[in-house]
Amino acid sequence: MALELLGSFFVALTLGLLVWALRKKFAAIPAWATPALAGAGLIATAIYMEYSWFNRVSAALPAQFVVANAETATSPLRPWTFAVPVVNHFTALDGSKLARHPERDDLVVAPVFGFARWQNPQTALMVFDCVGKRRVAVTEGMAIDANGMLTGAEWLVLENPDGLQQAACKEG
Repeated sequence: MALELLGSFFVALTLGLLVWALRKKFAAIPAWATPALAGAGLIATAIYMEYSWFNRVSAALPAQFVVANAETATSPLRPWTFAVPVVNHFTALDGSKLARHPERDDLVVAPVFGFARWQNPQTALMVFDCVGKRRVAVTEGMAIDANGMLTGAEWLVLENPDGLQQAACKEG
């Protein structure tokens, strides 16, 4: 966050100094152009950082990670997001660490990572029921017996499997 702020200030300062230097050479440039262009550079850099966050973070993930469920949002404090919503949260599944239940091949355990703008990544271990189209986060006191019966938690039933469910249940 601090680096993005410093980068935004650097862009604003550079543009302001550029207009200031041009004003020395060309007297026709109005005095208000210096702070106006510096402010526009600051806003443009902030907008760029917001919209490039998802691509920068998801591209930095290891190749075996499957990015799913990117959520967009709008905000009145950022009016440009009403024109083009910005991705502010997404989940990713580590495809290299999928584990199937020894008795029921349709139950898959996988680590899931949640990424949100301005927050530390969150991790959870999840169990996916590929046939029943449901999932549950592994918590203390939860157990799955040899037959695949869940105790100590409740399944989240999905009407339509989302990207996370599809990634976990993908064959091969």
